[in-house]
Amino acid sequence: MGLQERLTGEMKDAMRAKDSLRLSAIRLILTAIKNREIEARQPLDDQEIIGVLSTLVKQRKESAQIFRDNDRPELADKEEAELAVIQGFLPTQLSRQEIEAIIEEAVAQTGAASIKDMGKVMKIVAGRTTGIADGREVSELVKARLAR
Repeated sequence: MGLQERLTGEMKDAMRAKDSLRLSAIRLILTAIKNREIEARQPLDDQEIIGVLSTLVKQRKESAQIFRDNDRPELADKEEAELAVIQGFLPTQLSRQEIEAIIEEAVAQTGAASIKDMGKVMKIVAGRTTGIADGREVSELVKARLAR
């Protein structure tokens, strides 16, 4: 079963259970997927859908932080609840050690020696971690590794 079919099934389950929070989060996901399909003018595969989900996760985290900074905990809580639903459809996230191992492989593969080579390393690492690791964390770890 593809990810899109799973999302549709989960939406139906949320409707039956009258779980409005989960239902609205899944509808939000499906809308984002549909918008990306319209832009691409073709259906998305599971990997592209994971990319959409990753974008939504990033947006929810940033929004929740902004709401907390502006003393709006009720809106931050809503964003975090949606975030939890969205993350439920993503593959298991990589641990810090797993990310560092991927970075080491990429550094060895590219022969990167300094921060100037960050683009080469990030190209390889990002391709292997999309949807299964936070991009900001990956970027910081690559920077730290190349700064040594």
